[in-house]
Amino acid sequence: MQAMGMRRAIILAGVMALAGCATVTTPTKGDPLESYNRTMFTINDKVDQYALKPIAKGYVWAVPEPVRNSVTNFFSNIGDVYIAANNLLQLKVADGVSDIMRVAINTVFGVGGLFDVATIAKLPKHAGDFGLTLGHYGMPPGPYVVLPLLGPSTVRDSTGLVVDYFGNPLTYVSPGSVSWALYGVNLVNVRANLLGATDVLADAALDKYSFVRNAYLQRRQYLISGGDGGMPDYGEAPLPNYGDEGAAVAVPATGASAAAGEPASGAAAPAPASGTGNTVPGNQYVPPSGFPSFRLR
Repeated sequence: MQAMGMRRAIILAGVMALAGCATVTTPTKGDPLESYNRTMFTINDKVDQYALKPIAKGYVWAVPEPVRNSVTNFFSNIGDVYIAANNLLQLKVADGVSDIMRVAINTVFGVGGLFDVATIAKLPKHAGDFGLTLGHYGMPPGPYVVLPLLGPSTVRDSTGLVVDYFGNPLTYVSPGSVSWALYGVNLVNVRANLLGATDVLADAALDKYSFVRNAYLQRRQYLISGGDGGMPDYGEAPLPNYGDEGAAVAVPATGASAAAGEPASGAAAPAPASGTGNTVPGNQYVPPSGFPSFRLR
């Protein structure tokens, strides 16, 4: 009993210390939930550091690179299905048709999507989810929020997660255990692809939370705007005015022009076209019902 009481006291002290480290008396303008967000960011970062990252490193050690690339291509091909649906909802007909062609070509000629033949055929890889669709039609993002285990988001993007879940073909795989296993493999594979990016983030960012927040918001606005104005610069920048319709993040004057992502606690980088060593855009990862997992962006 005494040992159990001591254990509880240590856990309680650790939680209080963790919360105290993330307390913000004066939140950054435009980030009203900063105190909560920093606490959740720290928790997510620790979960990633002690659970996901070691598993991902073991996966890289055990699985040959060609196999990992095929796994990446397989899940990327599945993600193209609902990326196409969102592009069509946004009336981006050319992009939607291109996405459908990618799925058809990679499924037929790429052995079920294991090989990315569509990129060789010069069909570009797009990004899309329902949060971007809502933003396309002028819905403001709302406050930035770090979700438990799922990482960076906004009120708008969190709402879109529900639709993303039902739009993901993996949701309908039976039995449920197979669906969970596929999501688990996808999670580990995505985390493995981001190992280099998170190492760069840890070395380059003085304040990882601010860097990830700005990178996430700028990346989302970049995707909503269709890439107008060039690639985003992931440095310190003014946060959006959440009262403005279609709120946007201003282009920063300075910053590190590195695309980095922190799964489970950070934002995902702009995803390169599918191919050797590429990553699956995090918005393609939505956990099945009741599955306590991670969402990567």
